[in-house]
Amino acid sequence: MKKEFVVIGLGRFGGSIVRELIEQGADVMAIDKDHERVDEFASIATQAVVADTTDESVLKSLGVRNFEQVIVAIGENIQASILTTLMLKEIGVKKITVKAQNDYHAKVLHKIGADKVVHPERDMGIRIAHNILSNNVLDYLELSDEHSIMEIKANEKLAGYTLIELDIRAKYGINIVAIKRGDDIIVSPQADMEIEREDILIIIGSDADINRFEKKVMN
Repeated sequence: MKKEFVVIGLGRFGGSIVRELIEQGADVMAIDKDHERVDEFASIATQAVVADTTDESVLKSLGVRNFEQVIVAIGENIQASILTTLMLKEIGVKKITVKAQNDYHAKVLHKIGADKVVHPERDMGIRIAHNILSNNVLDYLELSDEHSIMEIKANEKLAGYTLIELDIRAKYGINIVAIKRGDDIIVSPQADMEIEREDILIIIGSDADINRFEKKVMN
């Protein structure tokens, strides 16, 4: 089944999350008060809605509580961000990720029940999209417009196999540059090294190849 998300606030930050989630194959309801922004995402998101998310009845009517996760990416309006987060908690949304403008805003968001608070100056939208799409993706860092490094936790499709048996480089065009195992980091692991269940693999490659690997192996 496709993963389903709601993104509230379609500025640069929220918009980048919507685009990446859609590109990764998720269903996304995109919400903003601004008609022009919503129109911009009408052909991109699964559903694009003009709505005031500080109104509990509006959130209920949209069925927001039925989605897997809600990302609140409201821009400069801190009050709207806080009220929206409160309303989402009130109606029983399972997981809420909220963009914070500053440390004070972040403290308030944590106090009112946000599950995760992100700072866009430190956490890019694409990085967050990868993290929320897969429980196995621990970190994601862009090296350039087309290449990235990712940390992933080994799952059942990888554990118990050696690197040569998996042949990830030939199949997906990406490289495992290191493996974290407990407190140890194994740099340039040997081809006959067997991957264990709790290993963290540090992979590098083009975004297209990493996306292909994620879809085939990590989901």
